[in-house]
Amino acid sequence: MAVNASAVKELREKTGAGMLDCKKALEEANGDLTKAVEVLREKGLAAAANKAGRIATEGVVESYIHAGGRIGVLVEVNCETDFVAKTDQFKDFVRDIAMHIAASNPRYVRREEVPQEEIEKEKEILKAQALNEGKPEKIVEKMVEGRIGKYYEEFCLLEQSFIKDPDKTISTLINEKISTIGENISVRRFVRFELGEGLEKKEDNFYEEVMSQVKQ
Repeated sequence: MAVNASAVKELREKTGAGMLDCKKALEEANGDLTKAVEVLREKGLAAAANKAGRIATEGVVESYIHAGGRIGVLVEVNCETDFVAKTDQFKDFVRDIAMHIAASNPRYVRREEVPQEEIEKEKEILKAQALNEGKPEKIVEKMVEGRIGKYYEEFCLLEQSFIKDPDKTISTLINEKISTIGENISVRRFVRFELGEGLEKKEDNFYEEVMSQVKQ
């Protein structure tokens, strides 16, 4: 069912869970706010939100190099204590994040980092596309907002579907790990290098190549 944006906002304020997680919970609960809260609690996402405001200054900087040295990623993921940062569980989690970045090539960690001018430019393009499709102008704005959501899902790390489990977003994956570990976890920053980037070259499907390694 279609989920009302105000209901998503209200659920987010009640639980502190991520926007996409709230939307999915409401869909699963057929729009029932109380049931949606229960869905989030069952998944551990509401509990994770309680830890989200805690300061996380420890963690690790992990690297991932794609086979052959064609793609390299450095990512900083923070947690609250050095003890957790040194565990294999946390290190494996961060490595999964680095591998995901190599495969999915996000531009930003979260939607708040996307420059407003970039969003406005994208909205203009999407509006022109909708009008060219013959859509009535009175519904174009709603269509544009919906498509901007897809834009965030494509380019913002936290909103991308996790390569190992497409049913989960990276945000959901982090919240689940918060619930398991008991500490706040935050992806602070990353950088991704691709061999020959910006130069004219043969187009390769690096996503499929990285995924082939994941499945090995």
